[in-house]
Formats: sequence, structure tokens, C-alpha cells
Amino acid sequence: MATELTLHERRRDPNALELAGIPWLALLLPAERERALDGLRVTDARPGDYVCRIGRPVTYWFGVVAGLLKMSTDSAQGVTMTFTGVPPGGWFGEGTALKREDYRYNIQALRKSVVAGLPVDTFHWLLDHSIGFNRFVMNQLNERLGQFIAAREIDRMNNPDVRVARSLAALFNPVLYPGVGEVLRITQQELGYLVGLSRQRVNEALAALEAQGTIRVEYGGLRVLDLAALRSSIFHEK
Repeated sequence: MATELTLHERRRDPNALELAGIPWLALLLPAERERALDGLRVTDARPGDYVCRIGRPVTYWFGVVAGLLKMSTDSAQGVTMTFTGVPPGGWFGEGTALKREDYRYNIQALRKSVVAGLPVDTFHWLLDHSIGFNRFVMNQLNERLGQFIAAREIDRMNNPDVRVARSLAALFNPVLYPGVGEVLRITQQELGYLVGLSRQRVNEALAALEAQGTIRVEYGGLRVLDLAALRSSIFHEK
């Protein structure tokens, strides 16, 4: 019986469409871009595949070309805590790559996804040689800080409608996730995994948001109509 290939063993060269979905490539000068392309690889992740695991050393800086990942960790009691989702266009782990340390979180595919990886040595080479790449990474770190501050606030909210609204707003962040645009391809079950609510309760929250005109539920996803309203406290805490 043949052994199934690991996620790393399934890596391949990216095609032109996949390269077009990597936002920072356009910021590089020709020599920098050539160096990046020499190292860039993509892999096809299946639902449940781990891209990163707690305690494993960093080898790549990763990004989502297509699909949806989740970032989580496990408590000492064995309870899984989800920090955020990572939709298309999102790159993550720059802090870990900068320090060349072990991962402190798990990254897992929620559905079939195309994940890109830049070797950590190439990541550091670009930091040393590319102004455009440095600016991109600095913007990532700044937005990530705001994202995790917001995530702590969301964790303390008792109103499920607010939790869903704020969590959705985070997934529509145009700096961290430029590949999302106005429509996020996500199911109610997947959103439930990310916000820690049942599918039924997520459905009720989405119905309330749709009634207020902030989103529209479409086949296979959600369209944001008023991002500012999603980001604000649009419901009274119960």
C-alpha cells in the first residue's frame, strides 16, 4: 500500500494565476522578484491538513492563495482556542520567521486550499535587500497587532451577534487579506468554527446582520455591504 505524500512532499512550482494571487510580489524589483520566485512553492492542502504545528521550527513564511485556514492553539485542558481565520491573500507567521523560532500555534486547512511558502532564508534575504518587501512586512505586523487586540475584545463579548460581526470584519481586512475583496467564500459551519458558535447561532447572527443591511448572504459566501458597521458596536450587549 502506497504511503500518502505529506503536505511538504506535495509542494510544486506555482502557476501564473497563483503567482498573481501573491500580493507582495508586485512590490519587488526585478532581481528581488527573481530571487523570490526561485524559492516560492505552493501545495494543495486538504481539509484537516496542518500547515504549521506548535513546537515545529519555522522553515517557510506562508500565505493563502485560495481556500481558508484557521489559526488556533490548545490549552493545558485540551480545549482548542481559535485566534482567527486566514482567507485568500493572507500571509502569516512573519513574527515567527523573523525570530526563527518554533511555532506557538497551529495552522490548519478548513477546506481544500492552495498554500504558498517562501523559504525562511529567502524571507530574510528580501528583508535585507528590498525596501518594498520591508514595507509590506511592517504593514503586516502593524495590522496583525490591531487584529489580535480586536480578537481579545471579541473574546470578552457576550453578544453572539457582535462576535460574528466583528469576526467577519476581521476577515474582510483589505491589508491582511487583499484576496477577499467584497465577497468572502465561507460556509456557516466554517464561520462557526472560527467564532466558537454553533452553525444555528451563526445563522441567526447573519440573518440579523443581513436585515440591517451590513452584509448579504450569497450562494457559497457573504458579501459585505457596510464594513464600517461591521467594525463598530452595532448591537447592544445582552
